[in-house]
Amino acid sequence: MKRLLLVVVLAILAISVVACSSGSSLECNDEIGCVTIGPNDPIKLASALVITGPDAQLGLDSQYGVELAIDFRGEVLGHTVELQAEDDGCNAEGGQTAAQKIVSDPQIVAVIGTSCSGAGVPASEIISTAGYVMVSPSNTAPVLTDPATHQAGYLRTAHNDKVQGRAMAEFAYNELGVRKAAAIHDGDPYTEGLASVFRDAFIELGGEIVAFEAVDKNADDVTPVLTTIAAAGPPELIYYPVFTVLGANITKQAKTVAGLDGVYLAAADGVQSPDFLAAAGDAAEGMYLSGPDLSFSSETYDRLLASYMEKYGSEPLSVFHAHAFDATNMILNAIEKVAQQGDDGTLLIGRKALRDALFATADYQGITGTLTCNEFGDCADPKISISIVENGAFVKIWPK
Repeated sequence: MKRLLLVVVLAILAISVVACSSGSSLECNDEIGCVTIGPNDPIKLASALVITGPDAQLGLDSQYGVELAIDFRGEVLGHTVELQAEDDGCNAEGGQTAAQKIVSDPQIVAVIGTSCSGAGVPASEIISTAGYVMVSPSNTAPVLTDPATHQAGYLRTAHNDKVQGRAMAEFAYNELGVRKAAAIHDGDPYTEGLASVFRDAFIELGGEIVAFEAVDKNADDVTPVLTTIAAAGPPELIYYPVFTVLGANITKQAKTVAGLDGVYLAAADGVQSPDFLAAAGDAAEGMYLSGPDLSFSSETYDRLLASYMEKYGSEPLSVFHAHAFDATNMILNAIEKVAQQGDDGTLLIGRKALRDALFATADYQGITGTLTCNEFGDCADPKISISIVENGAFVKIWPK
């Protein structure tokens, strides 16, 4: 019996040693729960960006920024970082589908997404309800960080369109001398929100909005709404912060509508891609676009641009690659801050702790500026510029 008891005791001790060395002695006291990452397992992140379809260049640009951030960082706390890429479709249905797939995997630690605000609204709710956290590089609709509608697990490194809409209004009123304007949106939270901010800011400056119109994002023929706008003013400028296909249709068809000769055409960052320029053709020459100011000056950004060209074979496809790079690094920094480590390299990452660390981000020196997150997830150091399409390229002209 004594020999049997000794064997049992030794076996228990051996199990205890294995348990301690395997990291199982780590305790999860997080109120939402924890992700356990084994000693030889990767840290899993997910992205939810528009990577197929007519707006793919917008999302792929961000996707590349995420991938390069992971490349630059290398291992995190001795673990590789793995990315699961989902497509947000640039619409509510796509955002919902991507988010549901992501939260079905308990090993995913955090999410970079979405590209489009319309996808971000349902995705942020699903991600937050499941206890995950998401940082968007390009959602700009005010509704996503409004105190009344903000979801607890949502942040963004992109600007709030309260800034962009006012910037375009000031440019139109003060730089172009416009006093009558019109705006078009497609009902998406991004397009309607940005058009609304432009409208309100332009009126506040002393201008007049002669028309504020909604059209179907899939409309091939937009001449009826353009004819209505021409009859209402006509305006001196039409602002249509929409996406690639609708943006190209408005740009081309505005040139054919009587009464709109000489009217300034203006859009936003949703169309700042080579695909839009190809679709709009010569009609885009001379139009204006608002969006994030990309005149960053740093060794890291220079390295990012060089690596982007080397890895993907092109200049940046759109304007949010740097915001995606910053979003990814914010997440990785937060993981390093909150993860518990076992003796064998096992990690225990509290989901609420990770959220709290991200919302506590302050004075982070990113590519896009000095980022500080407020309680509703706005983290950007917003800088907006206006570009003109000149010889088939986007050329920054303001601020000078």
